[in-house]
Amino acid sequence: MLDAAKTDETLLEVNNIEVIYNHVILVLKGVSLSVKQGGITALLGGNGAGKTTTLKAISNLLHSERGEVTKGSIVYKGERVQDLDPAALVKRGVIQVMEGRHCFEHLTVEENLLTGAYTRRDGKGAVADDLELVYSYFPRLKERRKSQAGYTSGGEQQMVAVGRALMSRPETILLDEPSMGLAPQLVEQIFEIVKSINENEGVSFLLAEQNTNVALRYAHSGYILENGRVVMEGSAKSLRENPDVKEFYLGMSDEGRKSFRDVRSYRRRKRWLA
Repeated sequence: MLDAAKTDETLLEVNNIEVIYNHVILVLKGVSLSVKQGGITALLGGNGAGKTTTLKAISNLLHSERGEVTKGSIVYKGERVQDLDPAALVKRGVIQVMEGRHCFEHLTVEENLLTGAYTRRDGKGAVADDLELVYSYFPRLKERRKSQAGYTSGGEQQMVAVGRALMSRPETILLDEPSMGLAPQLVEQIFEIVKSINENEGVSFLLAEQNTNVALRYAHSGYILENGRVVMEGSAKSLRENPDVKEFYLGMSDEGRKSFRDVRSYRRRKRWLA
């Protein structure tokens, strides 16, 4: 597929964007972030922080929900892309895997995967080769390839969603809440596969995730959103070691692990709100 080398080249830049829904509801307030080529970038924060809206702003899926980017710019490989339709962006190599493991329930697993290749014009042989590549990452899907997707498990449907995105030969995947509703063992399995795809195929990832602990173990860098703003950013290592991240997102303090009740009480005020 793609060159797997990680570089310092910026692939995607989101510059100070604001997003408004229904012409009145301000959801994102000056969000800026960047994704390096060949990297995994985590977009972290709780429910309602603005993670999904950020991804949809990048993939141009806001209009279906009466949302729009009203300020700032989104640049991919040096080109402003926020006015493109979603299909045009897919052709440029950017595809979003939606939250909630969306599948065509009445189609088989294999038919679902093949829908990911609808924009390609490189022939059936190349598509067949990539289907086998997807099955190499998700052997469980090969076993279930003739099963209706609606009758597969949540973990299998998440695999279908990621595999379908991979069939488009993407350069960048926007992955929304891959751990949602999955057992911890399956979460680790999904993230291991994301890591393998990143390293072996050179696919860059921007993943939105509430599970900060897991995301920061697999990402190279991260951004933390709260109430539609970026409140912290840095390398995954620096974020893991940051006292505020430990306390408010990992349930840890300098004294050790804290209970959820202690974390919710906000014993120490968040520095970025001071």
